[in-house]
Amino acid sequence: MQEWLRTEIVDDAPVDDEEELLPERKYPANQGFVLWLTGLSGSGKSSIARKLEQELKERSCLVEVLDGDIIRTNLSKGLGYSREDRNTNIRRIGFVANLLSRNGVAAIVAAISPYQEARENLRATTENFIEVFVNAPLEVCEARDVKGLYAMARAGEIRAFTGIDDPYEEPTNPDIVCYTAEETLEESVAKILVELEQRDCIPPKPQIEFFI
Repeated sequence: MQEWLRTEIVDDAPVDDEEELLPERKYPANQGFVLWLTGLSGSGKSSIARKLEQELKERSCLVEVLDGDIIRTNLSKGLGYSREDRNTNIRRIGFVANLLSRNGVAAIVAAISPYQEARENLRATTENFIEVFVNAPLEVCEARDVKGLYAMARAGEIRAFTGIDDPYEEPTNPDIVCYTAEETLEESVAKILVELEQRDCIPPKPQIEFFI
């Protein structure tokens, strides 16, 4: 091929689209954080936690869910439901969550954690702490009562049950509020994901593009 023809073909070749794109936004590699879901039993904490876990794994994030019921069965076995024992349980969960976060894991905690002071202590001692108030009215949670715990508490079979004969102190300044009596699970999770993206804790969800 003559040299002048080769030059024209190269000059007229379409420019690769990637060369015209703006520089890709960089996100911290494996940035850990603690997302603490607090709310009454039956408010939807565990459902949100599991859906979030799925969404974050799709974004190649390291994720661990710490469920309050499971932690009590294992890490906090033997603790009762006094204020002191509840706070001890929360401190233990917080300690584990903080360790995970410091090692680049997104630690999602789903625990009633009824006392404001304990949650504020967590915020003060935990880096990248994000409090989510899973807000559902007592009557809604009691109507759901998947485990039958509210019925047992009303019958006096369970003592010191949060919301019945033990107080739940609502967060005064949560980072996110999910109104699960009004929102779908997907809407609540989307709200949290937006906040995490805005804080640069997670990358955007990968977009699949089709070219014709």
